[in-house]
Amino acid sequence: MRLDEGLARQIEALVRERGLELLAVETTGNARHLTLRLVIDAPGGVTVDHCASVSREASALLDVEDPFEGRYTLEVTSPGLERKLYSEADYRRFAGRTIKVRMRPSFREHRVVTGELVGLEGGVVRVLGEDGVIELPLAEVFEARLQVDWDEIMSEGKCRL
Repeated sequence: MRLDEGLARQIEALVRERGLELLAVETTGNARHLTLRLVIDAPGGVTVDHCASVSREASALLDVEDPFEGRYTLEVTSPGLERKLYSEADYRRFAGRTIKVRMRPSFREHRVVTGELVGLEGGVVRVLGEDGVIELPLAEVFEARLQVDWDEIMSEGKCRL
């Protein structure tokens, strides 16, 4: 089940009015347990207040538009530390970072690739792995996520438990 494009554009506009970026509109689940997830981002990161504000405004809009039959859950979230790469711009923005790329089942050469994101050019994602640069067609990427080196974070004292 998908959100109507016109309604998605209205939600994108209200997110943008708050100085935020709407990265994705995702629907998960089924008609009995549907979740509408809005993934938002901001240059300095997303706060709980950002999520609450967007949730209130989007909820009011969705109450009027009533996009789904039955009940659903609205979830407004940040992309997180191990964020998905949603757009071609993300592949350029996060060059130099470690990513994990899962390919579509139809892609036979590499199922999962982890390494340093070199970048994206001509519809091809380039990842520096242990055996050199691997070229992956963007159209065959199922999901790409940033990877966080938790050992490095813990050893540098950046996070204390």
